[in-house]
Amino acid sequence: MAEAQTKTADVSTNDIGLDGTGSLKPEGVEDFDVSDFFEYAAQNGAELVDLKFCDLLGTWQHCTFPVETWDEGTFEEGLGFDGSSIRAWQDIDNSDMVAVPDPSTARIDPFFERPTVSVIANIMDPETKEEYSRDPRYVARKAQDYLQKSGIADTCFVGPEPEFFIFDEVRYEQTQHRGFYEIDSEEGAWNTARHEEPNLGYKPSYKGGYFPTSPSDTYHNMRSDMTMLLRRLGVTVEAHHHEVGTAGQGEIDMEYTPMMKMADQFVWYKYVIRNIAKEAGKSVTFMPKPIFQDNGSGMHTHLSLWKDGDPLFAGDGYAGLSDIALNAIGGILDHARAILAFAAPTANSYHRLVPGYEAPVNLAMSKRNRSASVRIPMYSGEEAAKRLEFRCPDPTMNGYLTFSALLMAMLDGIENETDPGDPLDRDIYDMTPEELAETETTPETLEEALHALEGDHEFLTKDDVFTEDLVETWIDYKTENEVKPLRLRPHPYEFHLYYDS
Repeated sequence: MAEAQTKTADVSTNDIGLDGTGSLKPEGVEDFDVSDFFEYAAQNGAELVDLKFCDLLGTWQHCTFPVETWDEGTFEEGLGFDGSSIRAWQDIDNSDMVAVPDPSTARIDPFFERPTVSVIANIMDPETKEEYSRDPRYVARKAQDYLQKSGIADTCFVGPEPEFFIFDEVRYEQTQHRGFYEIDSEEGAWNTARHEEPNLGYKPSYKGGYFPTSPSDTYHNMRSDMTMLLRRLGVTVEAHHHEVGTAGQGEIDMEYTPMMKMADQFVWYKYVIRNIAKEAGKSVTFMPKPIFQDNGSGMHTHLSLWKDGDPLFAGDGYAGLSDIALNAIGGILDHARAILAFAAPTANSYHRLVPGYEAPVNLAMSKRNRSASVRIPMYSGEEAAKRLEFRCPDPTMNGYLTFSALLMAMLDGIENETDPGDPLDRDIYDMTPEELAETETTPETLEEALHALEGDHEFLTKDDVFTEDLVETWIDYKTENEVKPLRLRPHPYEFHLYYDS
C-alpha cells in the first residue's frame, strides 16, 4: 500500500465540489488501509476530517478535526466523546466512549466549503476495547458474520426504495396551550386557488402524483441533482420519479448491494437528499405520513440471499421461488410484527399502515400484488432477479438494525423450514371481514409493535447479534420518549370532536 503523505496536493483543478462532476469515492476504497486514507486526503487537498457515526435511532452524528491532528494511532485508539449525550447510549456516570474511524468508508463530503474527507466510525469501550453492543453498525456486522457462519448463504443483497416529501415550509409547535403543525408546498393540491404570481395550476392531486412529467413534476431537476451526487459518492441509483402523493413526494431507488454496504449507503442517502433540498431552500422529510388523506412514504425493501456467487431464491415453487426463498418469507411473516418495531419505528409510521393508501396491512405473500406485505416481483425471469419485497418498512428506520432484523428473520425461517402460508393473489382490500380474519395484520400502533418485539426477539439474539440489552433499551427508549409523551398531550382534532361536548 502507498505510504502516508503529509504534503497537500495542488487541487486547483480537482472537481470535488458540490457543483462538480468528479468522483467523491476513492477507487478501491474497500481495501483502504490507514496510509491509503492519508494519501487520499492529501491528493484531494483535505484540510479537515469529518468523523460520522450512527446513533441507535439511525441519526448521523459528527465531529470535525483538522487533518494534521490525526495519525495512524487514531485508527487504532479512536477519538473520545461523551456517550451520555447520545440518545439511548450511556449514563452520565459511565459516559466515556471511543469512535474508531473505518478507512474503507472514506469519501469527500461535498457539503463543506473547505475540502473535507468524511469517514464512518465504529464505537468502542475505551477501557475494555470491546465494540459497543448498542452501536448499530456493530449489530449489522454481527448479522453478516452470523449469515456466513450459518452456511446457508454468504451474502444478503438489499435494495431499498425510500420515499420522501419536498416541502417549501414547515412550522410546528407544542406547548401547554398550543399545538399545531403546518406544511406548505408550491406543488400541494391544496394550493390550486392560492394567489401566486402567477398560479400556473400544475399541482398533482391527492393520490394522483405517480409518474407525471414536467411541469407537474416540479422537482425533477432537484431529484436529478440528488441522483448524480449519490452516484459521485459511490451509491448506484437505478431510477428516480415522482411518487403518488401531492406536494413533492419523490422516490430515488438504490441498486441492490450487500447488506452492510447498503446500510452505510442509506445514511449517506438521507444526508444527501436533505442537504441538496436545503441548498435549494426546500425541506425534505422522511416522515411516513406527513399529509392526511394522501399516500405516505414507505421504504419497500428488496431482499435476496446468495452463496458462492449464485442466487438462492430461484426455484420451481410458487412464483418461481426456491424452498429457501419460501422459508425466508415464512420467517419474515412469522416475525413481522416484532420486526416492525425497527422497520416502522415511529408513532407516525402507523398512520401510514392503514387500508386505502397502497400500504400493506395484511401479513401475507403474493406475486405482483402490491396490497400484500411480501411481494414477489415478476418483472424478470432471470434467476439473479428473483427476490422478495417486504413492503411494510418506512424510511425513518435505522437501516443497520432493520436490515439485520430482516436477515435474522429470514435465516430463522430457513433453519426452521417455516411455511409462509397460502398466497393471496387478489386485492386484499376487497376481501370480506371473514376472509381477512384469517390473515394476521400489522400492528396498529407503535406500542403494539414494541409489545410484539418484547414477546418475540429470540430470533434476533442468536449468537448475540442483537443483545438483550439493545432490545430492552430500544423498547424502553421508544416507550418513554415517544409512546408516553404522545399519550399525555391533547391532539388538535380532539378540539374538533369534543370542545363543545
